[in-house]
Amino acid sequence: MPYYRRVGDIPRKRHTQFRQPDGSLYAEELMGIEGFSAESALLYHRNLPTAVVAAEAVPEHGRSTSPNLPLRPRHFRTGDLGFGGEGATDAVTGRRLLFSNADVAICFAVPETTSPLYRNATGDELCYVQTGSARVETVYGALEVSEGDYVVLPASTTHRVVPHGDEPPRLYLVEATGHIGPPKRYLSARGQFLEHAPYCERDLRGPTEPLLMEGTDVDVLVRHHDGLTRMTYAHHPFDVVGWDGCLYPWVFNIADFEPITGRIHQPPPVHQTFEGPNFVVCSFCPRKVDYHPEAVPVPYNHANVDSDELMFYVGGDYEARKGSGIGIGSLSLHPSGCTHGPQPGAVEAALGAERFDETAVMIDTFRPLRLGEAATACEDPSYARSWAGRGPLES
Repeated sequence: MPYYRRVGDIPRKRHTQFRQPDGSLYAEELMGIEGFSAESALLYHRNLPTAVVAAEAVPEHGRSTSPNLPLRPRHFRTGDLGFGGEGATDAVTGRRLLFSNADVAICFAVPETTSPLYRNATGDELCYVQTGSARVETVYGALEVSEGDYVVLPASTTHRVVPHGDEPPRLYLVEATGHIGPPKRYLSARGQFLEHAPYCERDLRGPTEPLLMEGTDVDVLVRHHDGLTRMTYAHHPFDVVGWDGCLYPWVFNIADFEPITGRIHQPPPVHQTFEGPNFVVCSFCPRKVDYHPEAVPVPYNHANVDSDELMFYVGGDYEARKGSGIGIGSLSLHPSGCTHGPQPGAVEAALGAERFDETAVMIDTFRPLRLGEAATACEDPSYARSWAGRGPLES
């Protein structure tokens, strides 16, 4: 993260003796990335964080994928995915795979129960809260999250998701194979947000106090490059009395993104919010639109020659997709190799508009996305021919 935080009790100097009330030493743990050469945090545990008493491989199902064949634009309705019922789900074991490639996996979950303790050792995770609310408990402390929140969880952060409220939250989950953060062009050489950035440090939330949970023989589900392992620790990992550093989980709400607009239509990079390994995440928010007297406010037809474009529609009325069947909770996939653009009639209908009331989360990947079982389960087959005004394409 671009700035330093300190939470709870820590010693004045790092890597020095820090004793508990009974005279024993707190156990220091460094959480760092890029081999001690980038951001890190120092955490102080009551017990050894290394005390593993058991480990077992856990089989995983539902992660197989299929190629986008035949190649075509696609529309998916996440509201059609079945969750809950007798087999109530959680945010970890109940997530369903929508898309993936070698760099990223994109899932959806509607958790009704508390997840197991979990950490992803393959990379950072980004969670977008479409609706509802939850408490994300982590080794650094807790985060209260609700509609519109992006939650960034650094790799190997032990955490669990505790849903609350009248309805289970709807979560859009991005599992990276590396690190997710603000675009480098928004940051100074020392990590401060620059004046042209569409959000800044004041918009971010992090843990404010330790959790200090107790327990013995505590299970943690670990995702790693070879699969899943359930590791059992002698003591609860949330026994941290304090920490400091620049690596920690944090939250940013999409409503705090300040749109960049111009006299003519601005390209998607002005909406960029995060970058990850071979992908970017953009936020399309309610905004004043192009104000040249002859401006065309909706996007021009374009071909993503180097990327697949995945758009998640989460609020408002998306002007360029009127008449396509897309609604709140829809995902559109416009892959490399296909030119795409506004639906028929959308250009003329948008002329003279002064404002768009739309909210969407876009992920552009630089390797093709494959379809997971959840995408196959909720696809609308008529979308690809919606520009031609015809029914479903023949496969």
